[in-house]
Amino acid sequence: MKSLFPEIEEFASHQLETGDGHTIYMEQAGNPEGIPAIFLHGGPGSGCNPNHRRYFNPDKYHIIIFDQRGCNRSTPQGCIKNNTTPDLIQDIENIREYLKIDQWLVFGGSWGATLGLLYAEAHPQHVTGMILRGTFLARQSDLDWFAKAGASRVFPDHWEQFIREIPLDERHDLVAAYHQRLTDKDDVIKEKFARSWSDWATRLVTWNLTEQKNETEDIRTTVNQVSIETHYAYHRYFIKENQILDDISKIPNVPITLIHGRKDLTCTLESSWSLHHALPQSEMIIVPDAGHLAGEPAMVDALVNATERMAGLLK
Repeated sequence: MKSLFPEIEEFASHQLETGDGHTIYMEQAGNPEGIPAIFLHGGPGSGCNPNHRRYFNPDKYHIIIFDQRGCNRSTPQGCIKNNTTPDLIQDIENIREYLKIDQWLVFGGSWGATLGLLYAEAHPQHVTGMILRGTFLARQSDLDWFAKAGASRVFPDHWEQFIREIPLDERHDLVAAYHQRLTDKDDVIKEKFARSWSDWATRLVTWNLTEQKNETEDIRTTVNQVSIETHYAYHRYFIKENQILDDISKIPNVPITLIHGRKDLTCTLESSWSLHHALPQSEMIIVPDAGHLAGEPAMVDALVNATERMAGLLK
């Protein structure tokens, strides 16, 4: 079973001004003359970390990672103003142009896969291949699985905690209820409901792990992340219903690897399966023992194998 490549440092980092109030943190690692690959993190609202460089052979790949608007090292942290899916797609294009890259491999997981698909539909001429993990198609049914009816049937005890502080007359739309509280002026309210949303999301993404880490919670980071996540969910990710599959013919005819954990209860396997059938050229890999997280051992093995195979195709 393959593991992550050894730790590497970035060879350059950048702060890119968007012109509308945001500054995007971006970095480069690996081989500047290698195969360009853009890493798109999940969320919305999370961010990149040094391990994200390690899914790629640093001798073969020119690795580009960045924190999306309001996320992690991008500023202002947690800002939802001028923060939409079209903005993020434009940011990716701006990074490509800034680095003078003509084409690159798109690598994304969860929300990162959503963004990668939308980018490829908008700018197919700049995509050489795609590796997508735990795809989220951002349909109403996908959001409902998380926040209405679906996962609630698997974890009714944790679901009860998630909805407990929401009045009965608001429970028909929990996304709206949480979004309202995450945009409240009262920091106490924001923190309370950010923690509740985060606890529910964490339960779903970590349920398959044998060891649970007890990490000290940074409540400000949690508020920032959940503010962005609920902002996107409330606005239905700033796309039309079923937009990705409706526009699937715009995806270029390039190598595409879809990887999904059989035990993923955050983004269900049906999403990647539907995408696979819509993209006849795609390779579908179901990882029997993996859930949603990219860092699970079986998923690491699948992703590293995918980048190695893709390097052979794109060299």
